Amino acid sequence: MFIERISLFAVTLVLVFFNNVLQAANYSPLYMPLPALTAKQLAVVVNDADPLSGRIADYYQRKRQIPQANIIHIRFDATANALSQKEFAALKQQVDAKTPKQVQAFALTWLKPFRVDCMSITTAFAAGFDQAFCAKVCQESRKSPYFDSSSQKPYADYQWRPTMTLAGHSFEEVKSLIDRGVAADFTRPQGSAYLLKTSDQARSSRAVYFPNVAKAFVGLWPVHYLEQNTIEQKADVMFYFTGLMHVPGINKNTYLPGAVADHLTSAGGVLTGSDQMNILDWIKAGATASYGAVVEPCNYPAKFSHPGVLLHYYLRGNTLIEAYWKSVWEPGQGIFVGEPLARPFAAPPKNN
Repeated sequence: MFIERISLFAVTLVLVFFNNVLQAANYSPLYMPLPALTAKQLAVVVNDADPLSGRIADYYQRKRQIPQANIIHIRFDATANALSQKEFAALKQQVDAKTPKQVQAFALTWLKPFRVDCMSITTAFAAGFDQAFCAKVCQESRKSPYFDSSSQKPYADYQWRPTMTLAGHSFEEVKSLIDRGVAADFTRPQGSAYLLKTSDQARSSRAVYFPNVAKAFVGLWPVHYLEQNTIEQKADVMFYFTGLMHVPGINKNTYLPGAVADHLTSAGGVLTGSDQMNILDWIKAGATASYGAVVEPCNYPAKFSHPGVLLHYYLRGNTLIEAYWKSVWEPGQGIFVGEPLARPFAAPPKNN
């Protein structure tokens, strides 16, 4: 796998765009609260051929009180890393036919497959298979209309259902992930964001806007821009964004319930492992969600999460699936793993 450098022109375009986003971020956490996606708006997709998928779905349904009508059963081979376009089309048709109209997002409940041909399975379920989400060698790909959106109903507004997978190598791993997400609700944690520009220049392509993110959130949320390869012994990690093939010391930090962490690299989303660090390592370390590429994306910043956008919506009360999806402009080649309904900064229901 490899990461190639994007052009100076491409970086300039990204910076111009995200500077506009960051101007909005100054108003985000206190003055424009947003509602969170509810359990009634989330459908859980189960692979009946995968016993672990069924067990995860049952536990998640109980913990999040997902309506029975929102549990969607399909069946397919759970041994392959990828589905073909044809195989996926048949499954997607079944899922769409069974999905209640109020559902705005999906939660998948398996480790494999994590890819559909040339794109991630989470984006395939979110928007359908489209070759435009893929890229031959190093090219831009189809953009998400949900990026940096205040939409409360992405399917109603854009015909997209943001999708996240509850993935792990064992039931206990996924159970711990789910429990962290549930524990995060309404806690308003006092944590920090860590944005690292590392010595890996190619994988630090999105670090060009990290200083502006830190500046935009002064007085609103602690954001630490650091030029170093790792952080260790931090007890307040709520956000951790970096760029390395392998990130050392991630197990030496404490991640608060609802925390988000990811690293820009070529194959982080290959959930069965590669020669690069897997995003599931973040989950095992204590993060509640992560994101990574399932095929070579090159290092376009738009193909990875933008911390400023994620903080902008998460701190205002959106769920984890909403905020994370809104932070990736070109999500076709990346997979979202985590507990979708975690909402640490949301307001508690009035009847509680």
